[in-house]
Amino acid sequence: MKTHSPWSWVPTLYFAEGLPYVVVMTLSLVMYKRMGVSNTEVALYTGWLNLPWVIKPLWSPFVDLLRTKRWWIVSMQLLIGAALAGVALTLPADGYFRYTLAFFWLMAFSSATHDIAADGFYMLGLDTRQQAFFVGIRSTFYRIATIAGQGLLIMLAGFLERYTGRIAYAWSLTFFLSAGVFIALWLYHAVTLPHPPSDASAKARPFIGLLKDFMQTFGSFFRKEHAATAILFMLLYRLPEAQLAKMSIPFLLDPLAQGGLGMTTEQIGFTQGTIGIIGLTVGGILGGIAAARHGLRRWLWPMVCAISLPDAVYIYLSYAQPESLTLINSCIFIEQFGYGFGFTAYMLYLIRFSEGSHQTAHYAICTAFMALGMMIPGMVAGWIQELLGYRLFFIWIMVCTLVTFGVTYRLKDKIND
Repeated sequence: MKTHSPWSWVPTLYFAEGLPYVVVMTLSLVMYKRMGVSNTEVALYTGWLNLPWVIKPLWSPFVDLLRTKRWWIVSMQLLIGAALAGVALTLPADGYFRYTLAFFWLMAFSSATHDIAADGFYMLGLDTRQQAFFVGIRSTFYRIATIAGQGLLIMLAGFLERYTGRIAYAWSLTFFLSAGVFIALWLYHAVTLPHPPSDASAKARPFIGLLKDFMQTFGSFFRKEHAATAILFMLLYRLPEAQLAKMSIPFLLDPLAQGGLGMTTEQIGFTQGTIGIIGLTVGGILGGIAAARHGLRRWLWPMVCAISLPDAVYIYLSYAQPESLTLINSCIFIEQFGYGFGFTAYMLYLIRFSEGSHQTAHYAICTAFMALGMMIPGMVAGWIQELLGYRLFFIWIMVCTLVTFGVTYRLKDKIND
């Protein structure tokens, strides 16, 4: 068998895993906002796009059972490329909203399935030593994909908006470019991904037996000690952030007269996709170092404060409405740094709660609750914002941080380092 260096496929595989998620979650939001869709509709419909990541544990066993992980990866990348092209083609049409949403749904389900296959293939294609070595590499290239999607692509769309004077045309060109990148990744991985002997279709099993095993594994998750408290924590720890994430970009884009900051699309790409991602990454790294040195119990409350209190910068921004980009970027950096640092506690707890038998399946269920906790509050965030206005909405976000402190208080005595 011809061998392939992991350097030839691990970085590009995780770039391909990160890019469609950012496109579905962030690029769609900015695009619809620029096309004149209301905050209520933007939050509701882009919030629904979280659903495939919520329910992906339901079909993950079938990715193991049918065909190979390599086949799933290559097939899903082709579908994602086609969905990106579909968005680009239908944007100029009169009924663009429903057509593009359909292609975003296709992209979301394909991306969630790609995540399952890629993470499984990572374990099959690398030995234990290589898995440990490349864990930082895969995370880095996932972040690079985030910067490319949330930063560079949005900045490109903003430049094209200004250059062409046509918003729909500018975003159509941006999605055509994204489709070209993904088709190139599909062709590259079709050739470059190795064929590990262990990546073989599972032996056929009766459907009833498979369903029985799945239900047993699923049920054992809810029989774990303190399961109810843990699920409450998974759903509500990020309640403020779930709403803030949906309304921060509309707030930055809306004109001063509507309570926003009146930033351009290019400025949004730099602020959210570069400054914000750097803050998020640095906060996450320092959070991991702190927890590794002194344990989660010691850092739990500082991390809860870090993920909650910096949200107050949006209250300041909504009242002051500063014109200084340096000041706005500093506020975004502070909020995202705090989120990255505080999110460490959340992820570490998910890992700890998943330990034991069926660890992989239980962690997948945890991530499903994590996605659900972002999906439901995010869907109603636009309606709440339009009801209250930006200033009261951000005060409401700070009120919601009390829920974060509350669910953490219920959990604090159940964490062991």
